[in-house]
Amino acid sequence: MNKTYPDWPQRIRICEVGLRDGLQNEKRLFSVEEKLRLLNAVVASGIKVIEIGAFVHPKAVPAMAETDQLCRQMRKLSGVEYRALVANLKGVERAHQADITKVKLTVSASEAHCRSNLNKTPTEIMEGFTNCVEYAGQNNMTVSGAISTAFGCPFEGRVKVEQVEKIVHNFLQLGITELSLSDTTGMANPKQAYELGSHMINNFPSVRWVMHFHNTRGMALANIVAGIQAGITTFDGAFAGLGGCPFAPGASGNVATEDVIHMLHEMGIATGIDLAAAMSTARMAQEMVGHQTESFVLKAGRCEDLVKYNDK
Repeated sequence: MNKTYPDWPQRIRICEVGLRDGLQNEKRLFSVEEKLRLLNAVVASGIKVIEIGAFVHPKAVPAMAETDQLCRQMRKLSGVEYRALVANLKGVERAHQADITKVKLTVSASEAHCRSNLNKTPTEIMEGFTNCVEYAGQNNMTVSGAISTAFGCPFEGRVKVEQVEKIVHNFLQLGITELSLSDTTGMANPKQAYELGSHMINNFPSVRWVMHFHNTRGMALANIVAGIQAGITTFDGAFAGLGGCPFAPGASGNVATEDVIHMLHEMGIATGIDLAAAMSTARMAQEMVGHQTESFVLKAGRCEDLVKYNDK
């Protein structure tokens, strides 16, 4: 029997979220100077989409308290997309004042997670996004959206597709057409990633889909492959595999950016990113946090290095 294999894409787009999702759960706070060093290293590696931080209340997420200062001091390069996470109109206004032209609004598909995070239902949160979108439109800002706990919730378990679809419809009504399916708690599996990705692409073809996986249970890279097979071509990653959600018990780090790049390059899929430079960024981050992180390629090295060593 002949087997059919997927047509792999020639190129995958990677967004670096380490400066926001990676650092927000670390025990110590990072200075603006340290964040600038990491940001400059990320840009130098060739990554073109970067989530630089979040404009949220400093008491809620202390690690993001200095995002305004970071924006004032960083050097923005042409061709690089710098975006920030926001939670409400105040956050959009702060982003505009900091000269950030793209913001991301996020809402959980799980009502229990929403209540734990913001003490509101998903519907109540979405209702508050209207003035955010209006303000952004008046000030030439782009808005994207993220659907957290799209695959599973620590309070509710498996999240129904219908719950995710409801959020998608609400985002589309707001005119937001770039959406991320986020595995906030690392509960997704490859079959689920493929099926949800395929379903969303088929039913909402006007949306530019992104997937965001945590490696809590070691399935993030497999989930990315499944997402690619479904037709997704943009994925998030965090240098050194840092991160976690403060409002989701047991949610450990994001998939390591350098692991994703390494896997894709080994598969013959281009990213436009210098893997060696991305690994240097990850090592820098690892030194700053002062503990080992879940990055496989930092521990084992690149496959090509092993081949070169054995060829000597």
